[in-house]
Amino acid sequence: MSLLGKVVAIDAQGASALAGEVSAQVTSQWKSSRANSKKSGELRMLYPSDSVPIAAVALGEQKPAATTAPDALPSAETALRNERMEHARLDAAKGVRAIRNLANGEKGAVEVDAFASPHAAAEGANLGLWMVNQCKTRGDAPAWKQAESLQGGKHITALPLGGASTEAEWKAMRDPNDPLQHTGTPLNWWTGDVYARAQNFSRELQELPSNLLTPTVFAERIARAFKHVPNTEVIVRDADWVRKENMNLFLSVAQGSDQPLKFVEILYHGAPEKDAAPLALVGKGITFDTGGISIKPSAGMDLMRADMGGAAAVVSTTLAIAQLGLPINVVTATPLTENMPSGRATKPGDIFEARNGLTVQVDNTDAEGRLVLADAISYVSDTYKPHTLIDIATLTGACVIALGDVYSGVFTECEALWQALKTAGEAEHDPYWRMPLTDRFLPQISKSNADLVNTGGRPAGSCTAAIFLKQFVTGLENRAKGIAPSIQYAHIDIAGSMEAAVNTLNDYQGQGITGRPVRAMIEFARRVAYE
Repeated sequence: MSLLGKVVAIDAQGASALAGEVSAQVTSQWKSSRANSKKSGELRMLYPSDSVPIAAVALGEQKPAATTAPDALPSAETALRNERMEHARLDAAKGVRAIRNLANGEKGAVEVDAFASPHAAAEGANLGLWMVNQCKTRGDAPAWKQAESLQGGKHITALPLGGASTEAEWKAMRDPNDPLQHTGTPLNWWTGDVYARAQNFSRELQELPSNLLTPTVFAERIARAFKHVPNTEVIVRDADWVRKENMNLFLSVAQGSDQPLKFVEILYHGAPEKDAAPLALVGKGITFDTGGISIKPSAGMDLMRADMGGAAAVVSTTLAIAQLGLPINVVTATPLTENMPSGRATKPGDIFEARNGLTVQVDNTDAEGRLVLADAISYVSDTYKPHTLIDIATLTGACVIALGDVYSGVFTECEALWQALKTAGEAEHDPYWRMPLTDRFLPQISKSNADLVNTGGRPAGSCTAAIFLKQFVTGLENRAKGIAPSIQYAHIDIAGSMEAAVNTLNDYQGQGITGRPVRAMIEFARRVAYE
């Protein structure tokens, strides 16, 4: 594998960490370029003799910890660690993108400095190399009909500076100040590579057009991804099974499409006690959303290829959890279907019985995500009795209005679960914002000819969707009957964070689909497994 270039850190005094004559040349060329060594992310392309091109990136000066924030602050030590990690992601991404631009589609490797965090540097490098080229036949690195292993920017490999290439060598490059550094899965270059590749897998799935990622093809991709991953099992269910499970809400969405629905379960057995209660992840898998009879405007509808972003996120998260070998059991479920208008499609006002027996009036067929999730949540919480269930979905335009592209909205009544998600999101710079999950919104979706209606109108649109989903979680507290909760539950709305807009564009996240909140969810699972 040819070496295309190197990404090298420059300290606040303008010196590189390289050794020998090349280091002296890098330092000299850096200073002669009048680069600002104290500005994090300052970049210069340097060309020392007898060396490949070098992207030199400034570490910058560490600023004091913030004393104010829009939410409760972590400790100063944790905040500064998280900030250093984010600078490492950004610096590594900026450097590899500069080298890639010089390569003009050439295959090879880039060696990357660990900066302040080998884990974060590996993330930034791999995320920064990502590109949407699966359907390109010309331009830089076209990948149409290429092997999946070469699509999405994978024709370039990110290696640690010095050329270490084995898993053992990568694991030896440990992160300083990792709060779980003494566990079986401390952060290191290898974990960063796994986290980033999982997020890129989520990006790849969401960017594929719906004709290339039907429910059937999506299920096949999932099975292929887990084929050689230890302790995993993939089960693909068909419409007959869904009918037997009385998942009539799921069927009501699927009945308008000519594409067969699929219900995919992924089981990961990682806990020492094989029958230990699992973590459950449920993802919305609408492979294309026209809105059904309540059809969407045509402008921008192509983005609805990514309405399976929740499914992509939970599948990718589970893949990384299994690859890391975390000591935890996980159950993941993804109901997959298109939402199409046809002579068979659900009509506004139609009423269906959900798996758990509640009746639901469908007033707006474009509020379909909560319908497929409701039956899936009922099945998973009822069948597997998880200690925690989290669903992820590109669910509501209201969440886009509330949080934009910066935060993923978290709806939960459990303080401990919220704090665990928040901490993991901060560590991976993939932040969440807490939103209200309260029965006070229930009257808004209870006034119809059925037990529930699938939309409460524009006011508090993301909140009414969340309280709708809560009705299908088996094991939540029933105060009227004096029953304590046996499950922690959170709904995560990623309708805004699924796509990078003006606020979140950077060197490892260009315009387009983000793949969020995969890294934050992997980190959450790592902490759950050991804490």
